Amino acid sequence: MKRPSLYFSDDHDLFRQSVRQFIQTEVVPNTEAWETARRIPLSIFERMGQLGYLGLPYPEAYGGSDADFWYSVVFLEELARCGMGGFTTAVSVHEYMAVNHLAKAGSPALKEKYLVPAIAGQKVAALAITEPDAGSDVSAIRTVARRQVNADTGAEEYVISGAKTFISNGTYGDFVTLTARTNTEGAAQNGLSLIVVDLDSPGITRTKLNKMGWHSSDTAEIRFDEVRVPVTNLIGQENMGFYYLMESLQLERLVAAIMAVSGADLALSWTLQYIQEREAFGKPIGAFQAIRHKIADVATEIEMARQFVYHTCWLYTQGEVVVKECSMAKLYTSEMQKRVVDTCLQFFGGYGYMDDYPISRAYRDARVGTIAGGSSEIMREIIAKIVIDAVGYKRVYKT
Repeated sequence: MKRPSLYFSDDHDLFRQSVRQFIQTEVVPNTEAWETARRIPLSIFERMGQLGYLGLPYPEAYGGSDADFWYSVVFLEELARCGMGGFTTAVSVHEYMAVNHLAKAGSPALKEKYLVPAIAGQKVAALAITEPDAGSDVSAIRTVARRQVNADTGAEEYVISGAKTFISNGTYGDFVTLTARTNTEGAAQNGLSLIVVDLDSPGITRTKLNKMGWHSSDTAEIRFDEVRVPVTNLIGQENMGFYYLMESLQLERLVAAIMAVSGADLALSWTLQYIQEREAFGKPIGAFQAIRHKIADVATEIEMARQFVYHTCWLYTQGEVVVKECSMAKLYTSEMQKRVVDTCLQFFGGYGYMDDYPISRAYRDARVGTIAGGSSEIMREIIAKIVIDAVGYKRVYKT
């Protein structure tokens, strides 16, 4: 029997069924191949573009659906149920992180050139913030974009030099939303700006990184050596990049929280099936109190996390500035998923340690959740600043 929901309508439920069918028939069967190849074919992005999945929150004028945020919640929940953290990451980074800035502050020309093919799945996008020496300290970014007039064409350009690392979709992606310093003369937050850069531009070197988990996604270190980009590739206003990032990182963290809850729930579902099938001492191991009570704790943690994430999503749909709530959601759900998957793997015994079992992959994939998109330590500091120091945040984007 379907339970009533404060957030999802019948239309959302129908959409969920369609996404779940897509995941089960066109994604899950390819798990082994994509994990082994350590990349996702462009064809699956194109397929998601055809189905309208990559443009859910974006305007119809650029090929999107202009759907309410709860459609994105449904999509992200079902995406995480593929049980392949790399695939989930690649798609969410493309849709909700890399092109989000374009949709909110890009010029009409930039949107036509990059947002339209990104929504169609014809171009894959990456977001490049992290640097080898800067880590979580965005204000310490060293990549520089100097304004310069091209001697041959007379056109004004940015000349970019620097390095980025841990960039999802960075190896095989088509373009990147890049964070670079455009003012080195003491502007606020070092004058950071967001610039779109084609990843096949002369002067770019991409090195694929090997990871503990997320095998199906590609992660790169990218070096920029005097890379020339038209100044028209600037997103929004120059030297406002830091503030754009601080606002959009909240969506990134909310997206991560949605997927963490769904990923934990998937691990629980695998475990529930296993403990009913696996026998020890003449009965299913699910009959032993030590396991039953642990499962009860896990189920409770997941449900409590889900409700807080839904509440934060609701606040987000109301236009509230939810820095505190998104940081709390990212902190709690990533730590929760790590605990849950570890507990679930324990019940599989030696089989849980074998790569043939998806719980093993889930264990590897979940570990980075407390690091990527802002570490747990950074989340705690943001929350502390708001709760203890009464630091406030204002909306930057007009849309």
